[in-house]
Amino acid sequence: MTDKSENPVPGDRIAKVLARAGVASRRECEKIIEAGRVSVNGKTVLTPALNVMATDRILVDGKPLAEKEPPRIWMYHKPAGLVTTERDEKGRKTVFDALPPDMPRVMSVGRLDLNSEGLLLLTNDGELKRKMELPTTGWLRRYRVRIKGTLSEAKLDELRAGIEVDGVRYAGAEVTFDRQQGANAWLTMGLREGKNREIRRLMEAQGVVVNRLLRISYGPFQLGTLQPGEVEEVKQRVVRDQLGLRETPKPQRTRKPAKPPRAGKRPPAGRPTGKPPRR
Repeated sequence: MTDKSENPVPGDRIAKVLARAGVASRRECEKIIEAGRVSVNGKTVLTPALNVMATDRILVDGKPLAEKEPPRIWMYHKPAGLVTTERDEKGRKTVFDALPPDMPRVMSVGRLDLNSEGLLLLTNDGELKRKMELPTTGWLRRYRVRIKGTLSEAKLDELRAGIEVDGVRYAGAEVTFDRQQGANAWLTMGLREGKNREIRRLMEAQGVVVNRLLRISYGPFQLGTLQPGEVEEVKQRVVRDQLGLRETPKPQRTRKPAKPPRAGKRPPAGRPTGKPPRR
């Protein structure tokens, strides 16, 4: 019996190729394929279990894939009131509706819910999106959280240790009590998992309600002075550094020392030989 690992199928999975081309995330690309919107060499594909080569002609909705660009990242200050989806079934305005018209096709790295604000990362590369979203990346997401009421130090310690809510176990969070402001209190929280509506559910389990949530950083990327609705592209050098990529330095050309002429071989005209001229 032949071990499949010894004879791998050449090429890459089609959903991975589409994601790299910036069509959508890999999961969304699988749905696009299953909907019959993709063809390879003139034949409609209905399953993502297909490997393709660089020479294959791939069309999505009858259009060829865009030329592969280097991975790019943008920082966007998401205002409250926008949903982080490409299309909303309820007809609400999305972050993609609000982006500048000259932006290329991008995907969000993770999500911020309707009433959350702050730093949302965008990328043109589906594989990069997936990598940045994985908990194994270890990137801390930091938030400024305003709650109605207050929390005791004992309650904060529970959050730091990790708690279970409705059968879901939440890992310990970094929590700092910043200040009390009338009936509200401000906290700074850091999460590494980023489960759906995690902060709001943690606060509700502690008996308080979040009335403002602002993400201020995602891994090494900081919201800084970016204003609501503004977009700023991350420099390519920074993107390469965060992806562990480096520019390959061009080799410098050095001149080799000239070799002495072989014995009996006449040197080129005009080159001194060290011998007296013949008379």
